[in-house]
Amino acid sequence: MEENGELNEEHLSNNEHHEGDSLTRVTGMYKDWFLDYASYVILERAVPAVEDGFKPVQRRIMHSLKELDDGRYNKVANVVGHTMQYHPHGDASIGDAMVQIGQKDLLIDTQGNWGNILTGDSAAASRYIEARLSKFALDVVFSPKITEWQLSYDGRKKEPVNLPVKFPLLLAQGAEGIAVGLSTKIMPHNFNELIDASIKHLKGQRFKLFPDFPTAGIIDVTNYNDGLRGGKIRVRAKVESLNKNTLVIKEIPFGTNTSSLIDSILKANDKGKIKVKKIEDNTAAEVEILVHIPSGISPDKTIDALYAFTACESSISPLCCIIEDNKPIFLGVSEVLKRSTDNTVDLLKQELEIQLNELEEQWHFSCLERIFIENRIYRDIEEEETWEGVISAIDKGLKPHTKNLKRAVTVEDITRLTEIRIKRISKFDLDKAKQHIESLEDKIAETKNHLDHLIDFAIDYFKELKKKYGKGRERQSEIRIFDDIEATKVVIRNTKLYVNREEGFVGTSLRKDEYVTDCSDIDDIIVFTKKGGMMVTKVDSKTFVDKNIIHVAVFKKKDKRTTYNLIYKDGRGGASYIKRFNVTSITRDKMYDLTNGKTSSDVLYFSANPNGEAEVITVHLRQSGSIKKLKWDLDFADVLIKGRASKGNIVTKYPVKRVELKEKGLSTLKPRKIWFDEVVQRLNVDERGELLGEFRAEDMLLVANQRGVVKTILPDLNTRFDDDMIVLEKWNPKKPISVIYYEGEKERYYTKRFLIENPNKEELIITEHPKSQLELMSTDWRPVVEIEFAKQRGKDQKPNEHIDVENFIAIKGIKALGNQVTSLKVRNINALDPLPYTEPEEQPVAEIEVVDEEPLTTNEVDSSPEKDESDQPTLF
Repeated sequence: MEENGELNEEHLSNNEHHEGDSLTRVTGMYKDWFLDYASYVILERAVPAVEDGFKPVQRRIMHSLKELDDGRYNKVANVVGHTMQYHPHGDASIGDAMVQIGQKDLLIDTQGNWGNILTGDSAAASRYIEARLSKFALDVVFSPKITEWQLSYDGRKKEPVNLPVKFPLLLAQGAEGIAVGLSTKIMPHNFNELIDASIKHLKGQRFKLFPDFPTAGIIDVTNYNDGLRGGKIRVRAKVESLNKNTLVIKEIPFGTNTSSLIDSILKANDKGKIKVKKIEDNTAAEVEILVHIPSGISPDKTIDALYAFTACESSISPLCCIIEDNKPIFLGVSEVLKRSTDNTVDLLKQELEIQLNELEEQWHFSCLERIFIENRIYRDIEEEETWEGVISAIDKGLKPHTKNLKRAVTVEDITRLTEIRIKRISKFDLDKAKQHIESLEDKIAETKNHLDHLIDFAIDYFKELKKKYGKGRERQSEIRIFDDIEATKVVIRNTKLYVNREEGFVGTSLRKDEYVTDCSDIDDIIVFTKKGGMMVTKVDSKTFVDKNIIHVAVFKKKDKRTTYNLIYKDGRGGASYIKRFNVTSITRDKMYDLTNGKTSSDVLYFSANPNGEAEVITVHLRQSGSIKKLKWDLDFADVLIKGRASKGNIVTKYPVKRVELKEKGLSTLKPRKIWFDEVVQRLNVDERGELLGEFRAEDMLLVANQRGVVKTILPDLNTRFDDDMIVLEKWNPKKPISVIYYEGEKERYYTKRFLIENPNKEELIITEHPKSQLELMSTDWRPVVEIEFAKQRGKDQKPNEHIDVENFIAIKGIKALGNQVTSLKVRNINALDPLPYTEPEEQPVAEIEVVDEEPLTTNEVDSSPEKDESDQPTLF
């Protein structure tokens, strides 16, 4: 062998061996050993079997628990020691596997500190904790009569090949394992949903399965792909806004714990991605993590940032690999459930067949016993002196009475008859014997009926499981469709951008040079140069672009609102051109030429306009030859917005002396349309969901929830809405809001009409009594409601009453109690079609295509350290 462990085959082949020795090449041994090892790890350690859903160590633990089961708790250390009779590995691997089974709270009834999947705390030592089989495990997992057995690894004991599990246990518990060149990751699913799916399969109906995690949380299963390779699940923590400065995390994503989650938040805070003042972990039986944020930071934006930069959101890639017939195969979870359910039906059939055989044997012997005693055949053996004579005498005495038996009488049957005690013969009761035989016949008939209607029997079996064990196992993970969060829109602007225009450098470390704007370290920046070049690059400490930079700003991808106005000279002595363009998509770090590409091209005028403003400029020409008109005005509004590569319109073919700004322009972009997508509960400008209207900069949204809280907000696309929201529409400050509510203290229904008095402020429109509740809210101009009265005992039913709210009550303050609707007991309040009303016509606006724009909040505007001078036009 060489020093590096490789085989020197030439040396081996030339080496002389002793007589009787054979040449064995080590390369072949390595090949065989590796294949043996890989097969062993795949089949015997890492991947579960489809038949019972267990890995070998789990199966051996369950078998040991059954052997030790006497109804009382056993020390886990004792169970581990007992399992080592079957499992050829150390006690640590057995103990860890047992703790994992116990934490899933399905098969093992635990006692003591078994750890906490929420906090990540580990279990106590195995000598301190105890376990026994759960009632569910005893009912579902074991059935020795139909179990196939094999010798243990040392040949001393027998262990089950597979346990006869009559339930889709693999999908209920989930599984994860890494083998040699192979891995498996099967998600846990909901107990009751698995039973429902099994019943649907037995009925020939379609079903769908989605994961359900013990840590709860919110999941997006859009790309689950039935658990097959290539699928993906997105999981999120449940984060809510407790108040303006506090967020609360109530549920965590699967695969994390509170410690790792908090660490990820602190790490994101240290990197400047989010801003957090303090974190409190109050987790006990349920998760409660309080995240305190500084004043002026948007809670909605911080929630999005938690999902974008911390472990509050993660992605899981399932891979359903299982062992079938000693081979690893890849199946979808639906196919796994079908095979498990079919296997359950087969096991139930085997149990019924064994039960039928046992009942028929009991019936056969009970009939023989009755014949033997009733006809006093036992007296025929008194004169017999040999055992053969005794058997022959009994057989002869039974023959006249065995016509109705279902099978022939055997020597074993006669032997059992001779073992009947005299005491039993003397106390034999013929009536009781007949009743016992009849009850056996009823049970036989029932068992045969179950076998004849096996599918119905299996369905009833699953229904009984759900009835017996399904309580308290409702779905914990909420299924939603997630909105995509753009990290650049929610990241905290944690650094400052500087530019050295003359030398052509931009970056965050150029503190001695000109300040541009606040930005984050994941932003892209767009740079324009005097030569007519444009580049988009990542924010870095110091980046060279090109000399003579004329404009730098944070770049927004797919931004069609920001419009660039440009006048450039096309090469030395060439004509001047004017153009307007957007920059929506680019290749990062590529220098684009905004001119025609001729050398010595030069930018004469440039401006960046965030809302598509179009200014008026004055062009001055140099005195040359017979030029009569040396000065005139140009309006950028007359120039169409085209692509960045367009040549533009010619301004003049004569030399330009300078270009001056004459008049600042107004925005050429009209109000943008905003939609609300109920699926993801977010605003958008992509035409998904319900159109809320066309919004100018000052327009606001009216939001109200079932708790009676009303507010008006700016339409920020990052806003999160409550699940109990009942009103979301464009706010008309002149339109009154009508409500009917139940006043808890007076125990009466009241109605009132009011206008929003304090925009941007949350206000409670019902009284603060704990029994007060909002019944109906209308934003119609002239609403009409119907009151259904409850029937009073001994009186006729009072007819329904219609109320014109506009005439019933005048507009009052938002905190007013209102007018009492009725003193009678009310059964229901319904909103009817409103009375006709012609709204004042709004000034029509032209349609224009826009994309998602991040609106500035008041805090962001006020907190800007200085105005970005790069937004001003650049004159040359």
